[in-house]
Amino acid sequence: MTAAVFEERVDPGRGASVALSLATHLLLVAVLVFGVRWQNKPAEVVQVELWEAPRPAPVVEPPKPEPKVEPPAPKPEPKIEKPDIVEKAPPPKPKVEKKPEPKPVAKPEPAVVPPKPRVDEAKKRLEEQLAREQAVLQMERDRERIQKDMARETADQRSRALAAWTDKVRAKVRSYMVLPPEIKGNPEAIFEVVQLPTGDVLSVKLKKSSGHAALDAAIERAILKSSPLPKPDKEAPPRTFDLKYRPLDPV
Repeated sequence: MTAAVFEERVDPGRGASVALSLATHLLLVAVLVFGVRWQNKPAEVVQVELWEAPRPAPVVEPPKPEPKVEPPAPKPEPKIEKPDIVEKAPPPKPKVEKKPEPKPVAKPEPAVVPPKPRVDEAKKRLEEQLAREQAVLQMERDRERIQKDMARETADQRSRALAAWTDKVRAKVRSYMVLPPEIKGNPEAIFEVVQLPTGDVLSVKLKKSSGHAALDAAIERAILKSSPLPKPDKEAPPRTFDLKYRPLDPV
């Protein structure tokens, strides 16, 4: 068996790799060193001086001299003159006048009062009774007058209500009316109508003719056709009533 002899081969890229590695490490060390030194640079200090202009010194005025006060001149003492003493005479005594004696005054005589006339008690009671009776009569008259006024007002209201209801009945009858020909003028016919409380017509009776038999018959037929008649607004309808009819009257 033969031994093989291996010759060592020189790697051509080893030197370049080593050099590149060293250069890279040196560059990293340089970056770390300079970076740390740049961060540790002390901060700059800025000094600011604050000052204010001095105030002007106050002006002190010199004190004014006090005015001289002169003492007042002494007043002369007043001379006191002694009054002359004059003796006064004693006052005269007052004269005492005698008062005249009062004369006796005559007392007035008392006035004579005429006696009051006596009132007859019976006459007084009679007058009072007459006054009461007149008052009662006046009250009765007032009551009767009020009752008559109320009855008149009620009758007027009923009359107006009946007239309004009759107009309604007449209008309904006119709606069923067939006017015959050759009717001259506006003749009037009156019929007596009997009805039930419900308005149903029981009978129709001619009380006053219009002068035209055909017109009277036409009015009667229209009344019967109008059954049941309209009812009043408030009161019960009358059982018997008169119906006046003119063919040319307005509704």
